Order: sequence, then structure tokens, then C-alpha cells
Amino acid sequence: MDIAIFGAAGAMGTRAWKALETDPSNRLLCVEEGDAGRERLRSRGISPADPRQAAEAADVVILTVPDRVIGSVAAKVVPAMRSGAMLVCLDPAAPYAGALPERADVAYFVTHPAHPPIFNDEIDPEARRDHFGSGLARQAIVCALVQGPEADYARGEAIAAKLFGPVLRSHRVTLEQMAILEPVLSETVAATCLTVIREAFDEAVRCGVPEAAARDFLLGHLNIELAILMGEVDWQFSAGCKLAIEEAKKSIFREDWKKVFDREALLESVRKIAGS
Repeated sequence: MDIAIFGAAGAMGTRAWKALETDPSNRLLCVEEGDAGRERLRSRGISPADPRQAAEAADVVILTVPDRVIGSVAAKVVPAMRSGAMLVCLDPAAPYAGALPERADVAYFVTHPAHPPIFNDEIDPEARRDHFGSGLARQAIVCALVQGPEADYARGEAIAAKLFGPVLRSHRVTLEQMAILEPVLSETVAATCLTVIREAFDEAVRCGVPEAAARDFLLGHLNIELAILMGEVDWQFSAGCKLAIEEAKKSIFREDWKKVFDREALLESVRKIAGS
């Protein structure tokens, strides 16, 4: 299978190349637009492919470029792709924002990693420290066939499993559901709340709590509190904890904070990410 990787010299492009080049049935066409990127490819012993020729030849095109340029790159690549080929994006923001051009005879597939879970059964110490999901720890993935024949889902999922393996579970979702997962659930809400938690940690240290004590106390409580909330243990918060939560919500959160899940807010968020 001929696979073109656009942005092949970047971090994700490099990972894609390393993951896919292990299969001798793949012919990889590595594309970089800039001189610096092409030079990085040459330094690795890779001959840069001509962008248009790569798009025309590929069975699968993978865009490993930043969200804000996916629209401009896709506008050049998709018209050159042959009928029946597949375009793979690694984040839902740009596709959901409408950044991909109309081309009914090309399949569009979007996938994204969930990253290794907090609660896992990894035994190897290095795998337990693989927080990002760099090929040591298992992680779930989400996949969406945006357009194309149903048979193309299996083709896209197999590529996703190679890119982000070892895979714990693969979940099929819609493009909109993936956009709800990221950015809304994982970034807009979770990353924001965790940033507040970090700021609270810094404030506790500023108030005189020894930093090491605050770190151990906080990380331990995050572990058990998440275990309770996500059903990992059969336990409940104490009455005092529940009271503290209800009182704190009034000060920390707006009552209408869940509006970030509204479709209009979701579209606004992904359009900003995609630069559209």
C-alpha cells in the first residue's frame, strides 16, 4: 500500500513513519513543504517526495500537520488524490470545522488517541511512565469514517492501530462525538479544571504547606477521588466532602457551565483551533 505522510518530519509525522515503515508491504512517501523539513528527512536517510506526485500515487494520505494549516494543505492535496483513496486526519477539529474540501469519491477518516489511562494494568516500569502513549503503554483510540464506503472503516482503523498502538480498545464514534471528546471534554473542561487544581496546589504551597507534602497529599487524593467518581472502587465521598463540593461549586463554577457542550459553542471552539 502506498501511504503519503504530509508533515513527515514533524513529531507526529516521524511517529507515523516509524510505525508504518515496519510493514514491508507499505511504500511510504514522506512529504515536507519547507526546506528545513526536507533537510530533516534527508538527515534520516529519507528522500522527500514531491507533494503532488505523492498525493496522486497514494492509496492513503495522512495529514500530520498542525490543525491551523490542515485546510490549506487539504485544498492542495485532495484534488490530486485518485478516486477511491483515503485521507486520514489525526484530530477532529479541522474536519468538523469544515476545513476539508468536497470530494465525494475520496474517503475521509479521522482518528485520535485517548492516551494511556490512569487506571491500568501495565507492569513494565517504562510502560507505566508512558503517559503520552509513545508505543509502550496500551491506549484506547477513537475512529470516525466521515465519508466513504463502509469497507473503508476497517482500512482506516487498521492504520490508526498502527499509528497509536499498542491499542487497548478501539471505539467507533461520529465526527461530532469525537469533537465533543476533544476539545470539549478533554481540553475545554478537563484540562481547565486540572489547571485550576494545579493553581490551587501552588496556592497551598504559597500559604505555607511544604511542597512535597502538598504534592503527595494532592496526588493521592486525586487517585482515590477519581477512582470513586469513575466507579473503580465501591465507595462514596463522605458527607463532609459532598457538602464541601456543593458549596465550592457555587464559587468556582457558573451555573450554566455545561453550555460548552452546545453545538454552537463546539463549532466556535473547533473553528478557532482550525484557524477558520
